[in-house]
Amino acid sequence: MKIKTFKDEDTKISIWNLAGQHEFFSLHDLMFPGHGSASFFIIILSLFRKPGNKEPRSTIEIEEDLQYWLRFIVSNSKRAVQQCMLPSVAVVLTHFDKINQLSHNFQHTVDSIQRLRDKFHGFVDFYPTIFTVDARSSASVSKLTHYIRKTSKTILERVPRVYQLCNDLIQILSDWRSENYNKPAMRWKEFGELCQAKVPALRIRSRNDNKGKVETRRRAAATCLHHIGEVIYFEDLEFLILDCEWFCGEALGQLVKLNARKQYSSESNGFISRKELEKILRGSLQSPIPGMGSKVFENLDASDLVRMMLKLELCYEQDPSDPNSLLLFPSILEEGRGKTPRWRLSTPDCLYAGRHLECDDSSHMFLTPGFFPRLQARVHLHNRVKALNNQHGATYSLEKYLISIIINGINIRVELGGQLGYYIDILACSTKNLTETLRVFQQLIIPAIQSLCHGITLTENIIRPECVRNLTPPRYRKTQSVSVQQLKQALLSLPADGMYDYQHTWSPVLDSELQVPPENNPEGQDQALALTNQAETVDPTFGGIAKGVEAVLQRLKIIEQEIRDLKQEIQGLRYYEHRLLLELHHKVNYLATYNVQVEERKVPNLFYFVQTENYSRRLITTMLSGMTALRLHMLCEFRGQMHVVEDQMGCEIMQVDNRAVQCLAPYMKKFMKLVTLALKIGAHLAAGMGEMIPDLSKEMAHLAGSSAFLGAAAVGIGAAALGRRNRSVEGSRDIQQDLRAAQQWVVDFLRERRCSTGKDIAEKFGLWRVRYRDNGQIAWICRRHMYARSADIVEVPV
Repeated sequence: MKIKTFKDEDTKISIWNLAGQHEFFSLHDLMFPGHGSASFFIIILSLFRKPGNKEPRSTIEIEEDLQYWLRFIVSNSKRAVQQCMLPSVAVVLTHFDKINQLSHNFQHTVDSIQRLRDKFHGFVDFYPTIFTVDARSSASVSKLTHYIRKTSKTILERVPRVYQLCNDLIQILSDWRSENYNKPAMRWKEFGELCQAKVPALRIRSRNDNKGKVETRRRAAATCLHHIGEVIYFEDLEFLILDCEWFCGEALGQLVKLNARKQYSSESNGFISRKELEKILRGSLQSPIPGMGSKVFENLDASDLVRMMLKLELCYEQDPSDPNSLLLFPSILEEGRGKTPRWRLSTPDCLYAGRHLECDDSSHMFLTPGFFPRLQARVHLHNRVKALNNQHGATYSLEKYLISIIINGINIRVELGGQLGYYIDILACSTKNLTETLRVFQQLIIPAIQSLCHGITLTENIIRPECVRNLTPPRYRKTQSVSVQQLKQALLSLPADGMYDYQHTWSPVLDSELQVPPENNPEGQDQALALTNQAETVDPTFGGIAKGVEAVLQRLKIIEQEIRDLKQEIQGLRYYEHRLLLELHHKVNYLATYNVQVEERKVPNLFYFVQTENYSRRLITTMLSGMTALRLHMLCEFRGQMHVVEDQMGCEIMQVDNRAVQCLAPYMKKFMKLVTLALKIGAHLAAGMGEMIPDLSKEMAHLAGSSAFLGAAAVGIGAAALGRRNRSVEGSRDIQQDLRAAQQWVVDFLRERRCSTGKDIAEKFGLWRVRYRDNGQIAWICRRHMYARSADIVEVPV
């Protein structure tokens, strides 16, 4: 989670980006408003699919995203201890400048948002205006910024006031951090000592004072700071997180991506002891690179992390009443989806039954993916099955989205269904009679699920037995269930003598994957129309059917030949693309690893300049004397994965002089050609530059007849043909001189800006100097690659 905090006059506003990590739903609950805290929600929806933002999203996709977050907000608000006001919600649509505002698709999107506004009326305070923005233009977001400012002030007037004591504590904690090397976490004992020394209202004055009462006041003050977003504090954890951004970005970031599957045996079925989890944490978070990974353990012990993980439901206790309970660590569980499911026992005399439990739609609350691991681990289900083990030989096994139970001849599968986790399916294959099978459902499985669904009403539906027998995938059996309440009403509406003759007719199972939509071109539509007309004129006789089948087979043969031709053409293009990519990577690697011996790679090699014009950023491709308001940025140089570093501060250049032009112009020209060529063929080089680069098609047209950079690159029509030319000694020397001049200018420029140490470069550009273990080359890489590729590199500070 990324956090941005800023001041608007006397109002402090923190923006918490909750997007992503839907599986770790509890992370979103860290600072959820529900205790009278001053917060509201902005749901930002892109009108285009990522990556590239070139393909428009469908109305259904946008509606599903919006409905997920609205359900998330309502579910959390209803679980809150108190709710002094309805959550405020505003919707923002991005990339508005790229669409046709009069198109039917956009109008359908607006209409669907309006329907959801009506549907959630009374549950959230939905702002009537839909904001449409172009993120490159400040003017387009002016209405949104005005709304944020005004709504913040309005909400602050309606929520409970913050005690002056808490405002004083904010400054006291800030002073404590500056005195203690900016520590991001504080022990509860340290907080008590600070209150004793600095806060008279929270001080124990004599032995006769009621220590318990003062301790309660201190915990109330810490809880209030948590609710207003200043610290992260839970009463049962004996520490406070003072730097929320550090904790959410680094500590939690490492815990979420922790993969313990390779470090632990699968025989445990996902359950491990606390000691073993602490051992895994130490082994995974302690990096061999000095100064990396250990910062977490400088402030928190492994046992502290385990307690925090339990609180945030990154792991789960099997039995909360047992202090030595085993823990379920979900990342250990194998992914079962994608495999062909089969019943363990399946004989001709087996019967099949299924129940579909879905959240009541009228409540607008829902089950999240985080609910399912809680169900897998908790004593409600697992321990009851263990108790039955001695009597009936019950077994209990887990996969990521599946619980498998066998009890006395009844094979049960409990599956999490739906992309957003809206429902749970219970399927059974049994050698017992139906009554005994349903008794296990009603007495064991469903009560365990209901006990964890606080405030959520689940409706029970009967799944078509044939879908249970064949283990039909969830996306197809979703329509193959009928509400128990609906069946009861149908039976009660019948006369008594006809009640037992009632039959339910199931709707057909449609295999949507076999329905191929027509192509979006007139020719394709004409062909589809002709095929439809031909099918409509087939006589309903055996001869007519045979003719129709023959016509379809003939069409399939044509399609098969077209597919063969297309595959052959794609194969040829891929060969040229592969050759071109090899040459590109060779050139980028030369740039990144070029070494000026005098400076020993004390600054990064890959840099670029950006100019701000009309509230948008534009990449500079030509360096001219007199240019103003430029900003120098550096690229992450990790081999094969060069990319723009997000939120990089960079260095401002007030005005470009003649020396800068002389040193940088040759480098800029050749480097921009290289980057543009990479973008033209879709190579993942300079990721993040695409939207800033202007149209360089004229420059690209000259590549076919000019030596591009350390070699020749020729771009043909329809396919790219790449050939290496023998480089002359003179040309190679010119290129080295260009690189040396450009790098020397960067070194001098950074020295003038007092940015010459590794610490300075890390602060301004987010890059660290490392050495590859295999070949000993030096590179400057970003924090993400430092963590992800720690086994391949060694940090070598300047």
